[in-house]
Amino acid sequence: MLTRRKLALLSGAAATSALLFAAALPGSALAQQKTVIDFWHGLPQPLGGQLEQIAKDFNDSQQAVQVNASYKGSYPETMQAAIAAFRAGNAPHIVQMFEVGTATMMAAGPAVKPVYQLMQETGAAFDADAYIPAVKGYYSSKDGKMMALPFNSSSTIMFYNKDAFQKAGLDPNKPPATWPEMIEATKKLKASGSTCPLTTSWPVWAQFEQLGAIHNTPFASQANGFGGLNAELKIDAPLYVKHVQTLIDMQKDGLFKYGGRDNKPDALFPSGECAMIHASSGLRSRILKEATFAWGAAPLPYWPEFAKDGPKNSIIGGAAFWVMTSPKRTPAEYKAVSQFFSYLARPEVDAKWHMDTGYVPVTMKGFELAKAQGYYEKNPGADVPAAQLTRTPTTENSMGLRLGNLPEIRNIIQEELEKAFQGQQDAKQALDASIKRGNTVLRNFERANKG
Repeated sequence: MLTRRKLALLSGAAATSALLFAAALPGSALAQQKTVIDFWHGLPQPLGGQLEQIAKDFNDSQQAVQVNASYKGSYPETMQAAIAAFRAGNAPHIVQMFEVGTATMMAAGPAVKPVYQLMQETGAAFDADAYIPAVKGYYSSKDGKMMALPFNSSSTIMFYNKDAFQKAGLDPNKPPATWPEMIEATKKLKASGSTCPLTTSWPVWAQFEQLGAIHNTPFASQANGFGGLNAELKIDAPLYVKHVQTLIDMQKDGLFKYGGRDNKPDALFPSGECAMIHASSGLRSRILKEATFAWGAAPLPYWPEFAKDGPKNSIIGGAAFWVMTSPKRTPAEYKAVSQFFSYLARPEVDAKWHMDTGYVPVTMKGFELAKAQGYYEKNPGADVPAAQLTRTPTTENSMGLRLGNLPEIRNIIQEELEKAFQGQQDAKQALDASIKRGNTVLRNFERANKG
């Protein structure tokens, strides 16, 4: 009879033999252990699922690297989580950072490994010049070296409910192009029964940063921060005062609904509650999935009196992928990251992401591939964000923003806007308070990063 001890010994011997046999097999987990890469992102569903599918497609395309993509909350939450992880010595290999975190990441020093350096060190195939100039420039240093990998770039555009337009007696194929036309359209929508003619997602990005760009009006001095850390906010210009006061008055009249901060208002359009929304072009994916009505896409409206020669280009939003460092990080891990980045830079990956989501293609070849496949012919309006981004040469006011701690400044402006929408102050008071508080944030960032 076998005793328990003998059984244990036999079981142990069998397990050891099985392990040795498995190790000898080609393609086994032991013989080909994958390098695991942690990738943190800030995209909710359905976009988050589509991004995670790209990581899965990469994993399935080769045997050496396993990219584990995980959602860490909103963009600001993902940013804070990455900073905390770095301080604890266990930062993820890759973090998706929204465009307003660019200045903060560029000032992060040893916490970040620049993409140009990563690709050089690992010898990975990479062509920085393949990227659309406006996108490449936003994520490059002053000497033109790419610091992060652009991926989900977007711009703010307008989505509108064609069924609601028809009900209101508006032309569903002629959305408002100017703010005076917009105001008249909201009045007709309200008269036809709409309880929310217009809303905006990302209030500061859409109604301040984009507003300044398309009207060639500075959001801040020093070329919106590109020229130096000593930038100051300039949002008390007549354009901003008129625009904010218009939104305050429209809300009082039931023509505009403030739906909350950042992307919280996104749901208001696909649900049918709001007839028009100014939002990221990346919202297209959710609208396609959820909307039960006919809808269209159009450029943001402009104020003719502040854009006498027509609107300028809009600026990019979205995010890029940054490589983070860690005390225990190995050359093999950096090599694995570069392989994943080379995969993401492929035209077919860029084009598919663009066509699936509504984000703009970040490479010229990605755009050309989408066009060659007839995407724009089959999907009218899908080219609106790219056309808006490239409709004029960039000026120093339409290159984008590179201000330190911009997420904090956005929150300050949103706080002051909320007070104004609640009747506690007018537009001028809200903007003056935003400038005073925002400039304090900029001076603190300048002191912390001067050197």
